[in-house]
Amino acid sequence: MSATLPDNPTPYQRWQHFSALTVRGFHVYAGWLVSISWKRFVLLAVALIIGANVLQHLPPFNFKFRTGEEELPYELPKIPKVSKKRSTDKPVIATDKPIHYEITIDDEGLRIEPRHAPKGASAPASSALSDEELKDLPSIAIGLPKGVDRNELRRSVEETRKAIEETVREAREKAREQALDEARDQLEEARAALMEESSRGPRTRVTYARLGDFLDSLAWLIVLSSAVIKAMYKGRIQAEVKAAQAAETAEAESLKRQVVEARMAAMQAQVEPHFLFNTLASIDHLIETDPARASQMQKNLIALLRASMPTMREANATGGMRELGREIAVIRPYLEILKVRMEERLMTEIDVPEGLLSAEFPPMMIQSLVENSIKHGLEPKAEGGSLKVKAEIVHGKLQIVVADTGLGFGRAATSGTGVGLANIRERLSLLYGSKGSVTVTENQPSGTVVTIQVPYRSRTEDSATEGAKA
Repeated sequence: MSATLPDNPTPYQRWQHFSALTVRGFHVYAGWLVSISWKRFVLLAVALIIGANVLQHLPPFNFKFRTGEEELPYELPKIPKVSKKRSTDKPVIATDKPIHYEITIDDEGLRIEPRHAPKGASAPASSALSDEELKDLPSIAIGLPKGVDRNELRRSVEETRKAIEETVREAREKAREQALDEARDQLEEARAALMEESSRGPRTRVTYARLGDFLDSLAWLIVLSSAVIKAMYKGRIQAEVKAAQAAETAEAESLKRQVVEARMAAMQAQVEPHFLFNTLASIDHLIETDPARASQMQKNLIALLRASMPTMREANATGGMRELGREIAVIRPYLEILKVRMEERLMTEIDVPEGLLSAEFPPMMIQSLVENSIKHGLEPKAEGGSLKVKAEIVHGKLQIVVADTGLGFGRAATSGTGVGLANIRERLSLLYGSKGSVTVTENQPSGTVVTIQVPYRSRTEDSATEGAKA
């Protein structure tokens, strides 16, 4: 979609424009994330989190403002008057458990011993002392001198007890009055402070606005999502780069293949005119001397032209491949024509099983090898020789062997430059990689053996598979 909007865009066009800009921005941001290192990414993430924590405490994300004035929402409390009336309650000595002492006077003297509280006492049974606790309490035994009146002693003890109770009561009243005086002083001080506060007038209400509380969470969200994008988008870019490299490699190989095929076609175009001229000259000569042989040679030439003319067109249409049987259909009339020209100096044999005629094989390779064998091996030899073309399956691969009994590789005066074999090797490398090979060895007792190996694949099976898919 265009980056600019029309003069009167529709809502859908606006949405498309916004979506396109968003996607473009995402790709720009993701590309920038991938371009930086993880170390730099971590540093930027830490800086972003620290910056968010600082900004959320600064304006405009955090500020205060006045919302009005208000009076004191309460009245000053009055200090209550404290009654100093003395309590008539009996003094009680507070302990965690009630203690009961029994005072007895007998012949042995005066004894003060701890005892269990009487059954009619108001203290709960759960708070009574145990026997072990009673044993730990102190007891007092005072021996009386002889001649002391026990009744008088009891009266003295009773007066002493009352005096002690009165003393305890007065001490409690005094402590109570002192505590009340201290509380009254504290209340007076609090009242004075409140009166001083109220004398200053109405208070101002201040409201604090915190708009940046989300910045911290937003910073973490950006950091985590950016880490995910960086990890995933990098894989996507790598996949795109690999795909682009593969496309470039395939295009380069296709161009190489086209160059090699053009080279082979050029060589074939150079060879075929000479072959045609020589063949036509032979036919012209045989018409006068041997019309029957001339007619047979003409038929072989027609078969050769019919089989070889569509070679390049079919090869291009089928990805550089065609059936082995079509290649043999070119070789047979070609050898028959040469046998007429060389007569008894050339003997040929083609050993190709019927089941291998449907196998895939690159075009013009066998024809090029046969032409080289005759031109540089058999024709220069005075007595000529034999040529054999054989096809078989070896270790799951299709193997084509072209063997002659000529002068041998590179020994003829008309030996070539090796461009044909170099082109064959290059074509096999482009088509099959390391799975295709060509080897040149010496034949015994003389001549050359050229062997080509390619992966076996039947075009009949491929056609059946394609028909099943359709």
